[in-house]
Amino acid sequence: MSISQEFPDLPPLWALGTAVASVVVGRLVPIWSLPFPAFLLGAALIGAGLGLAAWAALWFRRKRTTIEPRETPATLIVEGPFRINRNPIYTGMTFVIVGIAMMAGTLGSLITAFAFPVIVTTRFIRGEEAALLSSFGAEAERYLARTRRW
Repeated sequence: MSISQEFPDLPPLWALGTAVASVVVGRLVPIWSLPFPAFLLGAALIGAGLGLAAWAALWFRRKRTTIEPRETPATLIVEGPFRINRNPIYTGMTFVIVGIAMMAGTLGSLITAFAFPVIVTTRFIRGEEAALLSSFGAEAERYLARTRRW
């Protein structure tokens, strides 16, 4: 069995890997310690990120469409958090990762955390946007034009 079969290419795994890397880099390269309020802000970001991701996940369930990144969507969701952000689950994951990095307390952790948006944009979001255009045509085009990616 190949490693790609054992470890599926899914955003939550990339989020977990980025969060772990962020903490490890922070410990190995302790550049500039963040002040204590950063710890509290980090905790708040984690809570906000989990809440945002959960809210968005509920919309997938409500609209009876897939949450899996590489499956064909049955519905274009434009309500709830999707009104202002095309990727609220990824945004929520990013908030959690940045929150963990802030709680780790170093600039190295924080810098590493910002790898996740780059990874998820290149590995998932661009393909998801293409699938929306393919499935929903002009409706998706209008949605992509009026709603920010992040």
